Amino acid sequence: MMELPSSLTAQDGSVADGNAHGRLGDVVFGMVARLAGWSILMVMTGIILVLVWGGRQAFFTFGPTFLTSTAWNPISQNFGAATSIFGTLVTTAVALLFAVPFAFGVAFWLVEMAPPALARFIETAVQLLAAVPSIIFGMWGFFIVVPFMAHYVEPTATHYLGHIPGIGLLFRGAPYGTGLLTGGIILAIMVTPFICSVMTDVFVSIPAVLKESAFGLGATRWEVMHQVVLPWSRQAVMGGIMLGTGRALGETMAVTFVIGNSNRLGWSLFAPGNTIASLIALEFPESSAGSLKLSALLALGAILMIISFVTLACSRIFLQRGKVN
Repeated sequence: MMELPSSLTAQDGSVADGNAHGRLGDVVFGMVARLAGWSILMVMTGIILVLVWGGRQAFFTFGPTFLTSTAWNPISQNFGAATSIFGTLVTTAVALLFAVPFAFGVAFWLVEMAPPALARFIETAVQLLAAVPSIIFGMWGFFIVVPFMAHYVEPTATHYLGHIPGIGLLFRGAPYGTGLLTGGIILAIMVTPFICSVMTDVFVSIPAVLKESAFGLGATRWEVMHQVVLPWSRQAVMGGIMLGTGRALGETMAVTFVIGNSNRLGWSLFAPGNTIASLIALEFPESSAGSLKLSALLALGAILMIISFVTLACSRIFLQRGKVN
């Protein structure tokens, strides 16, 4: 029988050992990856279960009226979520009203109009703005934005807009400076970098031939933006907006500094109010273990978690559609 050369036998053995090690490494890597993925799901599920279980006393005590009641009285043990839910939704809406047009303008300018060197500098500044801690925004808003709103913006708006039927309800009240409008403005400054970053990446990914063809046909810059850029990227742009919405819904310290922290429900944007996050931050240290108040706060946390989860899930859907398109 012919014997194989020793060198060939050794080479085949090393290849076999290498394949065995490769398969083992692939199996280990797959297990670690699956564990990481399932860990995220388990953490999210655990957080929701803890909040729902902790808030069960409030849900059972007040029932569906917990979502519609405006009461928050620790003395009489009467709690409701309507005021904080209303404040959360209003400040988020105000933030998006200011942040979306501004973020879109900055992103379009960076991609289409700004010199490359200046665009890189501004883009870095936008990213740094996103890294600023929220409490810094809150302190800045309390010492700068609140006095400016109290002395200039709110008196002027009340004088010119407060007497208009319908819309005047939004601009009435004493010019405290703190309130839903101020909280929304601070949130707008905070979420603008996130929305702007997503929009910038989307605009950069638009095929140049689409824009060049439009310019070649004589389209203006506005027409290119309105008829080419937005239709092509609308799904991904909406995804960026939803990401900013999720950021605004859960913001705590910055809003706590400037919103006034009052458990009142009113239509005026100048009136003090609160959000779910700010109410939890203020009331949680004073809540004893096992109390109905603590249960109500945990129930509010569960409601906020559900709202944020739905918002972020919608953003993922929009982003995936944007990638497909």
